[in-house]
Amino acid sequence: MAEKRIYIGTGRRKGSTARVRMTVGNGKITINGVDVNQYLPYDTLVMDLMQPLEVTNTKNTFDVEVNVKGGGFAGQTGAIRLGITRALLEYDKNTDPNSETSFRKILKAAGFITRDPRIKERKKPGLKKARRAPQFTKR
Repeated sequence: MAEKRIYIGTGRRKGSTARVRMTVGNGKITINGVDVNQYLPYDTLVMDLMQPLEVTNTKNTFDVEVNVKGGGFAGQTGAIRLGITRALLEYDKNTDPNSETSFRKILKAAGFITRDPRIKERKKPGLKKARRAPQFTKR
C-alpha cells in the first residue's frame, strides 16, 4: 500500500500565521475546516491565495488544508500564499533548482518566495497613532 505523502509549509504575514498541509488530490482547499470560498469574503483574496498553484500549473493536483490564526483577511491570505509556496518547494525539492521547470525558479520569478516584512508601526507616546500628532491650537 502506497503511503499518502503530506507536504507542509508555514507562512506568516502581518499578524497572521498559517500552517499549510498539501496532499495529492483534486484541488480542494479548506481553511480552518471551511471551504475557501465561504471563509474568505472577497474573490480577489481567493485569487491571490491561488497564485502559486496557478503559476506552477498544480491547481487541480493538490488538496490544501490550512490552519490559520491572527490578523485580518488580507494578512491571512498572504500567510496562506507563503505557506502554499513553501509546501510546493518541499514537494519539488528533488528537482534541480537551475532547471527551467523547477518550482523554485518559477516561484522566485513571480516573487512568492520572499516573506513580506511590512507590519504595523508602533504607537509613540504623545501621538494619537504611530505618526498622527494631536491638532495644533494657537490660542
